[in-house]
Amino acid sequence: MPVAFVCRTRSAMSPQELFDLSRNIDAHVGSMTKSREKAIDGVTTGLISEGEQVTWQAWHLGVRFRMTSRITRMEAPASFTDEQVRGPFKYLRHTHEFRQDGSGTLMVDTVEFAAPFGPLGRLLEKLVLARYLQDLIETRNGFLVGQAPPALDKR
Repeated sequence: MPVAFVCRTRSAMSPQELFDLSRNIDAHVGSMTKSREKAIDGVTTGLISEGEQVTWQAWHLGVRFRMTSRITRMEAPASFTDEQVRGPFKYLRHTHEFRQDGSGTLMVDTVEFAAPFGPLGRLLEKLVLARYLQDLIETRNGFLVGQAPPALDKR
């Protein structure tokens, strides 16, 4: 059974602006400088679309990882889903939703994942991975919201 969590982030940007920024490879790289994340195969710059994939290389928890994810569903500008097709997780799905919220947008990220390694993996999910992944998403979202033009950002 996968572990799941939800992050909610508000922004003054429109749903379309946040939708495009959230699927922008360059913005993702900018948000993950701490983990030295970079796109090394597939769509490596600009906007990624349904059916396309990207391979990421990054350092997390002191270990270098590679993960390939594919955009498996997209309903512009309301949502898109990316799923791991190769990488460190037994299962990983990230659904991004963009809901009009007054004059801005509520961005809702739902992440479901399962670690490999049976009972040891389940222990790691609860002790380390869930919080670590949630912190990554919150950091990424803070970066994205900070990309709004200053006159529009009403956080």
